[in-house]
Amino acid sequence: MLARLREDVAAVLERDPAAKSSVEVLTCYAGLHAVWAHVAIHRLWEGGFHLTARLLSQFVRFMTGVEIHPGAELGRRVVIDHGMGVVIGETAEVGDDVHMYHGVTLGGNSPDPEKRHPTLGDGVVVGANATLLGDIRVGDDARVGAGSVLTKDVPAGETWAGVPAVHVAGGESEDVSDDGAEDAETGEVGTVDDDSPAEPSPADGTEVEADD
Repeated sequence: MLARLREDVAAVLERDPAAKSSVEVLTCYAGLHAVWAHVAIHRLWEGGFHLTARLLSQFVRFMTGVEIHPGAELGRRVVIDHGMGVVIGETAEVGDDVHMYHGVTLGGNSPDPEKRHPTLGDGVVVGANATLLGDIRVGDDARVGAGSVLTKDVPAGETWAGVPAVHVAGGESEDVSDDGAEDAETGEVGTVDDDSPAEPSPADGTEVEADD
């Protein structure tokens, strides 16, 4: 556990220029507090202590503003930046080195009790107030723009943005704030690539109400 704490603190210091010291990160980053609490709560959930896990997760939600269902699976060095309003549903899977901003929802769009929430690969960045719905996969090193609504799979290394989200940039070296992509916190979107859909259609009438 101590090794994981060190990794997480180092990840914040590397990615967030506002972080000035390890002590600041340890004491002031509510998103990390939520992730650390989830590690223990998830073990309770896996051990069959479902009610206890749910009660603890609700307490953590009250304290941090971040709601992570005890059943969700989080990788290592996951950074929830700013934290407030983040919701991660029961069957969501989040890979290593994922970075998500405030207001992100990894929600379900089906009453199916099985897999119904998104899977994020390693190195994914999800911009502020983005909503990802359903059993979709976002590939390694992909980006989802701020304020986007995503209901489709995203290939590795691509940037998708908009409502509904469409492909706006590609390539593993793309930065989330480059021209033609979106800025992770402001949600400003550049020109859509010529090969991307001109007028995307709504998501087949699928209800887009997020659940736990």
